[in-house]
Amino acid sequence: MKIHKFVMPEVIFGTGAMSQVGESCLRLGAQHVLIVTDNGIIAEGWLKEVENSCHKVGLAYTVFSDLTSNPKDYEVQNGYNAYKDSKCDAILGVGGGSAIDVAKAIAILATNGGDIIDYEGVDKINAPLPPLVMVPTTAGSGSEVSQFSIILDSHSERKFTIISKSLVPDIAIVDPETLMTKSALLTATTGLDVLTHGIEAYVSIAATPLSDVHARNAIRLVADNLRQSVASKLNREAKENMAMASLQAGLAFSNAILGAVHAMSHAIGGRFLLPHGDVNAILLPYVMEFNYVAMPEKFVDIATLLGVDERFLTILNAGEKAVEHVQALSRQIGAPQRLSELHLTEKDAAIVSEFALKDACIITNPRDITKEDIENLFMKAL
Repeated sequence: MKIHKFVMPEVIFGTGAMSQVGESCLRLGAQHVLIVTDNGIIAEGWLKEVENSCHKVGLAYTVFSDLTSNPKDYEVQNGYNAYKDSKCDAILGVGGGSAIDVAKAIAILATNGGDIIDYEGVDKINAPLPPLVMVPTTAGSGSEVSQFSIILDSHSERKFTIISKSLVPDIAIVDPETLMTKSALLTATTGLDVLTHGIEAYVSIAATPLSDVHARNAIRLVADNLRQSVASKLNREAKENMAMASLQAGLAFSNAILGAVHAMSHAIGGRFLLPHGDVNAILLPYVMEFNYVAMPEKFVDIATLLGVDERFLTILNAGEKAVEHVQALSRQIGAPQRLSELHLTEKDAAIVSEFALKDACIITNPRDITKEDIENLFMKAL
């Protein structure tokens, strides 16, 4: 029997869980925490909730919110300067994937020094990080439980991936109530990002029985709840289920890694500064179609989890049925359907394929993929 490893943080899940932020930081020994967030979270009122929790337990804090949706290396450096200048000893990320990725990257510099790009790749972090508490506010990135941080190199316009078990936060606090302030479009595209995480982790060559359990649950929860979550901000059951889907998909891909969808979306997002969820939503069915021949049995499972009637399902048509269901879901919830909607053109294919081949996520894609394959997928999605 093979030995399997599985890493995850302590998880606090449920409506009202955000009230546990201050106490959670104190349990880790924090005295002055850097809160990493963005202006959207501030406008929605969630930062005030976090500050109130810190006040109740007497925890000092400094807020750093100078972030963009595709976080850049110089934003990480600015955040580290704020951490150092305020003499912080812990980091609290509050927001979507951007805020949480930056929070992790700041933590690297806090104890390891250097430039953030020095840590590109796998296991480049040597010194232990300061305490990390993460509070996601979208059902999307899964970064609150993962060993990933994705940062944009502003010089080369390329997103790079940092992978290390050191990046797994100490505590993840998931409060589904934060999802009730998100627009329908953001709910749709971040939800399809969750589905992408679940599917790519499930067919990854690094998948294990431990990661498969979470990947399968995430796929099923998205299929059963994303439409309802997009339709109504007030559907509490759908929000709770999508928060759980995001959490479980994050646990799955943190341990199984991802595939060609994310390699391509990192390349596109870094070069053209496009929303990660939008790009994933467009690319997912095309990469699924490409990968099907590598793991047909798992695509039978995926199709069933997506809602395909088993009576009409065979190994031969499972990939086609799964793709059809993903495309139907995407259309029904109003997600973008073509890369041309994001103003990409044929001339961008070569740039994307070159960057995607260098992305760490391409390594665990279940089917061997070439530069020409990536260009063809880009053109199909255009």
